[in-house]
Amino acid sequence: MKKFFLILLWTIIAVIFVGTFVYLFYNSKKKDTIYEIVTPEIGNIERTTVLTGKIEPRDEIEIKPQISGIISEINVEPGDIVKEGDIIAKIKVIPEESQLSSAQNRVDVAKISLEQSKLVYERTKTLYDKKFVSREEYEQALTDYRKSQQELESAIDALSIVRDGISTANAQQSNTLVRATIDGLILEVPVKVGTSVIQANTMNDGTTVAKIANMNDLLFIGKVDETEVGQIKTGMNTKISIGAIPDVTPDAVIEYIAPKSTEENGSNTFELKAAITVPDSVQLRAGYSANATINLSGVSNVLTVPEGVIEWVGDSTFVYCLTSEEPVQQFERRAVTTGLSNGINIEVKSGIDKDVKLRGNEKKD
Repeated sequence: MKKFFLILLWTIIAVIFVGTFVYLFYNSKKKDTIYEIVTPEIGNIERTTVLTGKIEPRDEIEIKPQISGIISEINVEPGDIVKEGDIIAKIKVIPEESQLSSAQNRVDVAKISLEQSKLVYERTKTLYDKKFVSREEYEQALTDYRKSQQELESAIDALSIVRDGISTANAQQSNTLVRATIDGLILEVPVKVGTSVIQANTMNDGTTVAKIANMNDLLFIGKVDETEVGQIKTGMNTKISIGAIPDVTPDAVIEYIAPKSTEENGSNTFELKAAITVPDSVQLRAGYSANATINLSGVSNVLTVPEGVIEWVGDSTFVYCLTSEEPVQQFERRAVTTGLSNGINIEVKSGIDKDVKLRGNEKKD
């Protein structure tokens, strides 16, 4: 019985050994590799670059007050269309006490002066009528009286400007009325009723009451890498794609390329601007993210193959042409001359014709 189990054990070991040997033998045999077959095609190849950027109005105007005070009324909101001269807001003037006091004193002095010149004029006129004074004296008294009247009017007007911001002589052009300086669309109103505002001067830029832009004159503003900027020229056409409205792809013409680069994330880029032709049926908004596709170069009606079939060896390029399919695929290595590539397909200038069959990617089991 012991002998039987010993024989059985050795038999099992022998079977395992032989099975392992057979398995390794068959797996060590090289399988024939099967490749996809590719044929050249006649087509066009365009080399393009895509720039990221934004849609911005060419001119964005900041409307600032001509006088300091507090916003008492706002007549517009973002999205409104305005014409040049339209009233955007009104300002209530908060006068400085020193200026107000000085203006009031000027009025008081002008009144005293007017009363004095009036008395002199009336007395001189009475004497002139009785032929006791010369005409010259009478005319001088009349002139002084008229000057005093004018001085009082000027003093009252100055007081009105200091106190209310409104000139009594020209209320329609009052500095308290903030007006649009161009025709356009209100982009932003960064103030509210009750906001204190200051006028622009040499010490500060002043408070922006509204931003206006002509939305029919828009630019694509983006960045182009230094490796491609040499291939782009002003006057070149481009297509603009807008993420917010993917169905709209307006045309644009490049009109500006910055002469100096800026460094961003370790690479040098140049600012580029392209004037957009805005379709009549489309409303574009300032700040839309957009891409500009620029055609750098292209060829038409040329022999093309997928770039993956090309083998690069130094400066030389090769393809593998099918010579036999049975019993296994066989290929012949052939030198070719290549041309323009778009990253997917590549132009073949010489070395093969359109009837040849080429080795492609290896087929997966």
